[in-house]
Amino acid sequence: MSSHTRIRPFNTRTTYPEQSLDNDLCQAVVAGGVVYLRGQIGQDLDTRESVGIGDVEAQAEKAMANIDMLLREAGSRLEDIVKIVVYLTDIRYREPVYRTMGRWLKGVYPVSTGLVVDALARPEWLVEIDATAVISDPADDVEVTP
Repeated sequence: MSSHTRIRPFNTRTTYPEQSLDNDLCQAVVAGGVVYLRGQIGQDLDTRESVGIGDVEAQAEKAMANIDMLLREAGSRLEDIVKIVVYLTDIRYREPVYRTMGRWLKGVYPVSTGLVVDALARPEWLVEIDATAVISDPADDVEVTP
């Protein structure tokens, strides 16, 4: 048995019923004080309904809200994020997505990678945001060196 904590486990049979898949996954794994999040999109994690169809800002907002919620469920917080990877289906989405992320991550200073991809798992998804966080004591200050 693994000592890792797995948060919100699911099987792809129910998540992607239109596809012939059978994978046991989860939304987050906590291992060795690190929180690894599944890429988050414009989807309600409880109902599995897509939100913000056709609206990349609304999808980015929901993805960041999901990240915040999952980190809290993992005993972490947005301030613990060390790395963000952003997948866009169109380079023109970069500014609205990064503005949205910037509001959520003001003062956090994670490293960031951005990619433009042909498609995501469902055609209505325009952006996916993947985050990794290292759980810290809330009393710890973020040190920023120029």
